[in-house]
Amino acid sequence: MSDALAVGIMRQAIELAMIVTLPMLVAGVVAGVAVSIFQTVTSIQDNVLAFIPRAAAIFIVFALTFPWMLREVVGFSQQLIARLPEMIR
Repeated sequence: MSDALAVGIMRQAIELAMIVTLPMLVAGVVAGVAVSIFQTVTSIQDNVLAFIPRAAAIFIVFALTFPWMLREVVGFSQQLIARLPEMIR
């Protein structure tokens, strides 16, 4: 396996990981900003109030996007396994 091929596979894997996690990261950021604005307006400074909505948003987005994430990761794995014979040469 050449160095360029290994670097290309790693680049694709990192890109896939970023694409797959992006919806959950965006949901966490949006929920965090919304809770921060709410805490600033109401002067409530509770750590649980900051954590629970963010965790719930991430979990909900994960539950909704899991089938898509699974298809993407399985497709990448199948493509990698199909190209395995040419990589060994």
